[in-house]
Parts: sequence; C-alpha cells; structure tokens
Amino acid sequence: MSKSVSHTDLINRSAADVRAAIRTGAYTGQTSGLAAGKLQCNLAILPERFALDFLRFCQRNAKPCPVVGVGDTGNPYLPTLGHDIDIRRDVPKYRVFRDGVLTDETTDITELWTDDLVTVALGCSFTFENALQRNGIPVRHVEMGRNVPMYRSNLALVPAGPFAGEMVVTMRPIPENKIAAAYAISGKYPQAHGAPIAVGDPGDIGIADLAQPDWGEPVDIRPGEVPVYWACGVTPQNVLLDAKLPLCITHTPGHMLIADVAEDAETTVLNTK
Repeated sequence: MSKSVSHTDLINRSAADVRAAIRTGAYTGQTSGLAAGKLQCNLAILPERFALDFLRFCQRNAKPCPVVGVGDTGNPYLPTLGHDIDIRRDVPKYRVFRDGVLTDETTDITELWTDDLVTVALGCSFTFENALQRNGIPVRHVEMGRNVPMYRSNLALVPAGPFAGEMVVTMRPIPENKIAAAYAISGKYPQAHGAPIAVGDPGDIGIADLAQPDWGEPVDIRPGEVPVYWACGVTPQNVLLDAKLPLCITHTPGHMLIADVAEDAETTVLNTK
C-alpha cells in the first residue's frame, strides 16, 4: 500500500490521479468534491444471467438508475468511461452481497472477479454538485467535509424480473430563493439523476428524521434553507439486496468510481469492446 493521502490532498487532482491513489490503497475515502468536472459513477456488478433484467429495471427507473456504461461479460475494464479503468481496484470501497446479505466490505475485488460478471455503471448526483457551486448554490456536505445524507423513501419503483423496491434519495439544503436555479442546473444532468424529485417536508416521501440518514452523514439546515431531494444511485443497491442474488458487488455509498469523461458529456451505453 502506498503512503496514505487525504481527501484534501486530492481535491485539485485529476480523475486519473485520484484513481491511482485509490488503486494503490493510498485513498479509501468518499469521493464527493474530487475530480471536479468529471462524471462520478455508482456501480452494480452482477452475474450475467441477471444483467438483462437489471438493465430493464434501470431503463424503467432512469431517474435513480441512469445507466452510463456497461461492461462486457467477464471484462473488468470500462474504456468508454476511462482508458485505464479497472473496476476491480478503482473504487475506494466495495460492498459484497451474497444471497441478499452484506458479507464483506473491501478495497479490492480482484479475487472475487469471475468470467460471468457484468459491470453496470450508473450516474451519481456528486456530478452536478460542481455546477451548483459554480452558480453560487451551496453544497452543505462538501462544505462540512461529509458524505451526502441518503434516505430510504416511500416512492415505489417500476419492477423488472426479480428487481423491485422503493427509491433512495439524497438531501441537500438549498436557500429558498435558489431552489428554482437548483432545479434548472441539475436538470441539465439527466445522467446524474437530473432535477430534484421533491422539496420540503421529509414526511411527504416517507422520511421520518433528516438528522438520522440511512447512509452518509447528517448536515446542517440553516435559516432560510429548504430540504431538497434528488434520486440516489444507492437505490439499485437496495433493489439488488432485496433480489437476493447469489453474488452482487456494489460501491460503498459515497465511494464512487470517477470517470475520465466530462460530467456534462453525452455518455453512450455500449458494450466496452
């Protein structure tokens, strides 16, 4: 393992530099705010026999599950997202599920890789945060050096095969007079969940307490700010868990794959041949 580096050390480094630190084990933390301007991706790695139904599920639920890349069966590389990306080592932290149970959290899945696995990369809301900040809209968890708060909601998803469930959402406090701008800016990034799905009372979408996120960390909501909710790429993790696949590998929430493509690029979903 290389000498450890911090989030602060990497804040102005390129996507390739960040991935190199991750690949060598020097960095295993959350990726919010890193490689500004580059697409960040959620991951779902699953056996080929389940992949088509999962892609159908993503197509039917594009808001929380925007597909930005699909790997060839058994191929751990994703050249459509970055020429040197190795999905086995380029994510800070992975979660391994067997039969719907979390069995491991690791920084390297090389030993788990088999020739029947398919990687599906999904857009992440970390991507549009740079655009919000450039336009004077605060992103509180970045300001506080925290992982974005994520919550289970009561918003039902359209099922496909064994995949079904409810949407997971992220929350960002936005000044009331900037909510319309936040909608307009994030709406330009459909590959990163697009515009918000709700504003205001968390109870309206089934959230009991904003101070107790299901993943990530709570953030301050200041006077004049309103909670705003976006669809979240942790959604497919819940869905995959509920489907009880014999093996499924995802990123740990907040610990994303950072691609080389621009955050506002038109990504093309093709097999990576």
